[in-house]
Amino acid sequence: MYTALITGSSRGIGNAIAVEFARNGFNIILHGRDALRLTAVSNELLTLYPSIKVYSIAADLLTDEGIQLFIDKIHALNISLDVLVNNAGLFLPGTMMEESIDQFHTLWNVNMSSAYQITRALWGKLSLSSRAHVFNMCSIASITAYEAGGTYSLVKHALLGFSKSLRKEGMSKGIRVTAVLPGATLTDSWAGVDLPADRFMKPESIAKVCVTAFAINQDSVMEEVLIRPLLGDL
Repeated sequence: MYTALITGSSRGIGNAIAVEFARNGFNIILHGRDALRLTAVSNELLTLYPSIKVYSIAADLLTDEGIQLFIDKIHALNISLDVLVNNAGLFLPGTMMEESIDQFHTLWNVNMSSAYQITRALWGKLSLSSRAHVFNMCSIASITAYEAGGTYSLVKHALLGFSKSLRKEGMSKGIRVTAVLPGATLTDSWAGVDLPADRFMKPESIAKVCVTAFAINQDSVMEEVLIRPLLGDL
C-alpha cells in the first residue's frame, strides 16, 4: 500500500487531493495548521475508507522553525513515503514595491521555502520507493504575472523553477516530479467574490489530475499540467 503526504490538506485543493488518494487506497498523512480541523478530516477519511491509515500533523509553515518541526514529526512517524504533494500555499494581494518586507517573507516561506525544505528532508525516504512522485502545486501565476499580486507571482514562478530543477535531479533516483498549474479553483481564497460557481474549477478536478499522473508514472511522467476553467482565466 502506498503512502501520500499532502501539505495544506485540511481544506480546498489539498483536502480534495487527500480524499482522492485515499479513495484509491493510499495511506494518508494530513497536514494543516488547525489540529481540530485535521482531526475532523482524518475521521471523515477513516469512515469512508476504513482499510487505510491516516496520520495528522499540525504545523505552521510560516517560519523555518515551524517547517523543521513539521519535518521532525514526519520522520518520527517512521513510515515509508511514496507521494509528496507540496500544496500548502497562501495568497496575499499587494504590489512588490509597496508591500512590507514581512509580506514577502510570509509568501516566500509558505509557498516556496516550505516545499524546498520538506522535499529536501524527505528526498532520501522518497528514493526508497519504486513509485516515488513529488507534486508541486504551482499556479497560473507561475507563468503569468498578477498585477495586484506581484510577490505571489514571484514565488509561484520560483516554485515552477524548483519543479523543473527537481525533475532533473530526480531522474537518476526514479523520482517523478510534476508541476501542477491550476487556474481559478473554487476554494476559500475566493470567498465573497461575486461570480457564479461554474466560473471556477472544482478542487476535485485538480485531485483527479494528480492521481492520474501517479497512475501512469511506471514508465512516464507528466512534467507539467496546466489546467484552466472552461471559460478561461479570471
